[in-house]
Amino acid sequence: MRPERIPDTTFDGAPAPCGEDGVLRLVIPANERAVRRGLMCIKLGLKNLNLDADDWSTLELVVAEIFNNIVEHAYKKPSTGLIETQMNYSKGQLQCEIVDTGCPMPNGTLPQGMQKSLDCDIADLPEGGFGWLLIRQLTSHLNYDRAAGHNILTFQLSLNGDT
Repeated sequence: MRPERIPDTTFDGAPAPCGEDGVLRLVIPANERAVRRGLMCIKLGLKNLNLDADDWSTLELVVAEIFNNIVEHAYKKPSTGLIETQMNYSKGQLQCEIVDTGCPMPNGTLPQGMQKSLDCDIADLPEGGFGWLLIRQLTSHLNYDRAAGHNILTFQLSLNGDT
């Protein structure tokens, strides 16, 4: 994606486990099938962190929401681009950066992710619109930037892994 970055883990190969430096890199095509496989690769790549079920569920939910938003909204046509991910783990903190070359966020800012009213009949419950609310609630230091044609989303997760 960015010329100065050469990922050491690609979609075509099994991910290398997060190394001594605590870094995992992954590049996947921007399509639904690749998102599912990418999540599996992240789980395998972070296996040595010994995350508990709650931490893994949080990580998977956040990354799946972000990846799916990129596929659905940033790229107009599936498989027209790549999603580059870098995760750095140190002392219980997972720093994440997710980069794509799709369309920028509307107004150049992250959606607020407002709470929707659930006080209605089951048939009238809203479908969707909860992703950014969940991402905002589960992460810290969430930031979006657009630079040189790249969307750059960074965030941090507090995890209980033991490396």
